[in-house]
Amino acid sequence: MIDDMSTKTTVESTWRRMLEHHSAARRSGSPEVIEAAAAEPRLRQLFPFLSHGCLTFHRNTAYPWSNDLPFIACTTPYKVYATGYAELLGETETAQEAAALVVAHLPRDCGPAVEGPWPQPGSDPE
Repeated sequence: MIDDMSTKTTVESTWRRMLEHHSAARRSGSPEVIEAAAAEPRLRQLFPFLSHGCLTFHRNTAYPWSNDLPFIACTTPYKVYATGYAELLGETETAQEAAALVVAHLPRDCGPAVEGPWPQPGSDPE
């Protein structure tokens, strides 16, 4: 059976490329953090983005990003920060603990990522 990536969402395709170390995937994070985050169902529905040694999560798939969710700095110990380094939420010894800490700090209304840019304040969605 041939897997047709065109039928997958942007979120699914991005996670898959990151997990498979596809040449198009960004590689500035740690494989352990990517795998631990992907194992968390609530994180797996968000758009993952690697930059500057951090794995961030977004409610949408294109710039401008939502930028309102906690993220993981891929260092040892792993550090979990609130949006924009506003607050260190905790340090963990394992990537799994870091992913769980992000999940624990997600807003209740944090559902699957939407395709496209995040609505800007004051914009009319219609």
